[in-house]
Amino acid sequence: MASSDTDPRLLVLAPGDNIAVARLEIAAGTTLQVVGRPVMLQRALGFGHKIALRDIAAGERIVKYGAPIGRATADIALGDYVHNHNVASDYMPNTVAVEAAP
Repeated sequence: MASSDTDPRLLVLAPGDNIAVARLEIAAGTTLQVVGRPVMLQRALGFGHKIALRDIAAGERIVKYGAPIGRATADIALGDYVHNHNVASDYMPNTVAVEAAP
């Protein structure tokens, strides 16, 4: 799904998504149009990685592909990098117990 007011290097996958996915690697310091607003990336954005399409409050659902994928663990500003440092997955445990070999 394309949005005419969002840079074509970003992919908005479904209506109602609050994140966009990078179609390619984008360098830190690059300014992108995100829902009609200029946003300068504070860090590099790797292929397939996500940024916020709007401000997202701590505890709010992160929506990708039109489905919730997790909750924000901190406030996330428009254009911020969205990853496991600020999102708790709905599908994966946040910690993994490793058992010692016998």
